[in-house]
Amino acid sequence: MSDLFDLPFEEEEPEPEAPPAPAPAAVRRVLSVTELTVKVRDLLEAELFEVWVEGELSNCRVWNTGHLYFTLKDESTQLRGFMFRSALRSLKFKPTDGTRVVARGKISVYEPKGEYQLVCEHLEPQGLGALQLAFEQLKKRLQAEGLFDGARKRPLPALPRKIGIVTSLDGAAIRDIINVLRRRYANAHLVIRPARVQGEGAAIEVAQGLRQIGRVPGVDVVIVGRGGGSIEDLWAFNEEIVARAIAKSPVPVIAAVGHETDVTIADFVADVRAPTPSAAAELVVSRKDEFFGRIDRLSDRLRAAARGRVQRLSRRVHVADSRPAFAGQPGRVAMRGRHAAELTHALARLVRASLATRDRRLHQLERQLTTFDAGRRLAAIRTRLVTSDGRMRSAATRRQDRARAQFQETAGRLDTLSPLAVLGRGYAVAWNADKTRVLRDGSAVAPGDTVHVTLARGELECEVHSSADRTQGPPGTQSEKP
Repeated sequence: MSDLFDLPFEEEEPEPEAPPAPAPAAVRRVLSVTELTVKVRDLLEAELFEVWVEGELSNCRVWNTGHLYFTLKDESTQLRGFMFRSALRSLKFKPTDGTRVVARGKISVYEPKGEYQLVCEHLEPQGLGALQLAFEQLKKRLQAEGLFDGARKRPLPALPRKIGIVTSLDGAAIRDIINVLRRRYANAHLVIRPARVQGEGAAIEVAQGLRQIGRVPGVDVVIVGRGGGSIEDLWAFNEEIVARAIAKSPVPVIAAVGHETDVTIADFVADVRAPTPSAAAELVVSRKDEFFGRIDRLSDRLRAAARGRVQRLSRRVHVADSRPAFAGQPGRVAMRGRHAAELTHALARLVRASLATRDRRLHQLERQLTTFDAGRRLAAIRTRLVTSDGRMRSAATRRQDRARAQFQETAGRLDTLSPLAVLGRGYAVAWNADKTRVLRDGSAVAPGDTVHVTLARGELECEVHSSADRTQGPPGTQSEKP
């Protein structure tokens, strides 16, 4: 019996009593799991390429890749979601579990597991705005870290000499600050660090400006802010990077953002909050007349306290002077004063004498140092060295000349005694046949012997025909045949 799944779905089982009718061949298309998943993905992405989904976030996790994975659920159903790192960076708030949101994205399929999911491109809180939620989240986190504590707030200097300003050069805030400071304290030194206060990247520029102006030597206080605007316009001062830059500033910071009703994170972190930029300039310096008035009041109080103390002490002196025990006290004081003057005079005389002795000793040491001046001694040694060097060179030259003359004389004597010189004057040297002995006697050879004769240039081989002894008379005839 054939299996049911071996038959095509369109074909019915033939009746046993009737012969089967010829049926057209059916073609089965078998899909792999991957092909089916890809087909489902294409259908979902083509149909649901942009959807808005409302639900509650759960299982929110940001992986080390920077992507966000979450689950969006309602009372009975849940949907897995995914958001790329680039889209997550553009959110103004931090997605957390339990937050009801509205998500925009497309439906796709995660092929390895065959699960459909929402590829989220945008998230916004439901009911509460994204910016307000981000504001509350950052405020809560920084408050937990202690950045809003009053204990870390620093007082403003009474009369700063150098004032730093971080704001835009195009806004009205910088003009208001300069006008107030010029009117109240024209001698103030202003250090302005321009920065964008609105738009993309404004928070980074403000934070950089705070860090750079904090490193300027002599800056006593910094004003950071801008004029009024919407929450979007003021958002740069709600960024965490600006809040931490204010907290790390080495000098007090006055936050002057917007109008009096505008409140930003920078206002909570700053040492002093000013409702407007003009108010910040009024806070940073007091009026000159108020400052001078304070000095005058302190001077009056000081003079009054000094007069009262002098009067009290004077009354005590008069009371003590009127007592009998102190009747002769002025005379004793006068005597003590005279004795003190004499001791002072004697002490001054001893000091002058001691100073004179030390001065004479100093002059004596100076003369000794002049006598044993190292510079002079080195100059004398240098002169001796130069003289000795010249004498040594002269002696060496004379010795070389004598050696050269002696050498030439010896060479001349050697040249005079040289056998070659004798041969050069026409003499010759006679040798026996094998040139082992010089012939000095004619009787040493016999006629027919061969002798060798060495000349100044060349040699001769001769045959002896006759020989004679000089002691027997003149030599006989001698013929030489080479």
